[in-house]
Amino acid sequence: MSKSDYKMTIGIECHVQLNTKTKLFSAVDNDAVDKEPNSCVSPIDYALPGMLPVLNKAAIEKCVRAGLAMNCKINLVSRFDRKHYYYPDLPKGYQISQMYQPIIGAGEVHLPDGSSVKIDHAHLEEDAAKLTHFGNYSLVDLNRVGTPLLEIVTDLPGMSSAAQARLYCEELHRLMIYAGVTNGDLYQGNMRFDVNVSVSKTDKLGTRTETKNLNSFRSVERMIEYESARQISVLEKGGEIIQETRGWNDATGKTTAQRNKENAQDYRYMPEPDVPPVVLEQSYVDKVEANMPMMPDEYRSKFGVLNLDNSEREAILNYPILAKRLNEVLDKGGVQLAPRVAHWFSGVLLAEENLDKDFTLATANELTELSEMVEKKELSSTGAKAILMEMYDRKNTQKTPHQLAKEMNLLQENDEDALGVIIDEVLTAPECAKAAEDVRNGEMKAIGFLVGQVMKKSKGKANPATVNELIKKKLS
Repeated sequence: MSKSDYKMTIGIECHVQLNTKTKLFSAVDNDAVDKEPNSCVSPIDYALPGMLPVLNKAAIEKCVRAGLAMNCKINLVSRFDRKHYYYPDLPKGYQISQMYQPIIGAGEVHLPDGSSVKIDHAHLEEDAAKLTHFGNYSLVDLNRVGTPLLEIVTDLPGMSSAAQARLYCEELHRLMIYAGVTNGDLYQGNMRFDVNVSVSKTDKLGTRTETKNLNSFRSVERMIEYESARQISVLEKGGEIIQETRGWNDATGKTTAQRNKENAQDYRYMPEPDVPPVVLEQSYVDKVEANMPMMPDEYRSKFGVLNLDNSEREAILNYPILAKRLNEVLDKGGVQLAPRVAHWFSGVLLAEENLDKDFTLATANELTELSEMVEKKELSSTGAKAILMEMYDRKNTQKTPHQLAKEMNLLQENDEDALGVIIDEVLTAPECAKAAEDVRNGEMKAIGFLVGQVMKKSKGKANPATVNELIKKKLS
């Protein structure tokens, strides 16, 4: 039986580290990147006797923002539970999470291809520490203990292809970034994906495996392709799929078994006695919603007038600063000037290696002015790109595009009378006589040589398009 005879079902649990200033239950630094191990820890994180957790209000607001970004219901009453499970990386020996009454209810994430993925719920919990293994011993770094995590769980029927799963992860990443709830650095583990995969020849779901802690979109796609093929191979040989947790090796492109998958009863949930219920007013949710920024789908809808191809549009949307700035240029310069700026973003800035996510970008006024200079033929397209990069490289330059163009000797000559004098000199030059005669006879390929001579004589300041037209008129 071929692979196409099997139906694949994919579910994803995404752990999103919320970018609050302090941890979920303790008032210590939540940004432990590049900090000394065990330097961002409080007595609460150490679980010393008598230390009680205090809920971070900012984490609740970020959960609401995340829920609204995913078109989810916000539950006005939510509660915390203790998850009793062997945690070698949590000093308390249990995790404070939400099992029975999560803060975010059902919703739906709309994907760029028109499909959508249903969200079952999302719950707030604390992160565990980081373990580093060395042979027969392990070291623990408690800096990450207590980091607020939002776990987003998809609903059935789930996704049916590796490509759709990757698209979902990419869009979820965008939504969380635009909503301002996470830094979104996949390398640092700000978002991690646990992916469930099962295959079946019928409508009945097959036995699933869960592959944990994937931190790149490519890994999600590759893992699903491998794991689904592995499961099909096992079933075709008459074997059975074991419900288990597996790990992904990006170097080998394979999953490996880690442990049997736990059932819900293995976690032994109980109500958390030290954290009171979270009770929200609808007016609070409405206020948060009123202050939400534009989201990717809103930008897509507005950018429709620019006639960008999908890959170009999505590349820009990967950088909120670019989407926001392009939107400002569209509002200011209209459909005539904004498409050129969009092409500069995707073809010039995004072509730069190691482009900083937090780079300083030219203002909407500067970008509109730059596009307008090209529109008026005061600047060539190549010159405009050079100025764009000059503004990026200089970061906070106070010079306008026109000032930079003058400084960089890029302003084009459009005065037809002045250009006419130069063109006459070129056309009467002995070395240009044959090319001029060829153009008179309709052989337009020769006009390139004449334009080049004019450009040379004008020291590159002549507008090539204007020169081309003027030569045609003179030789017609």
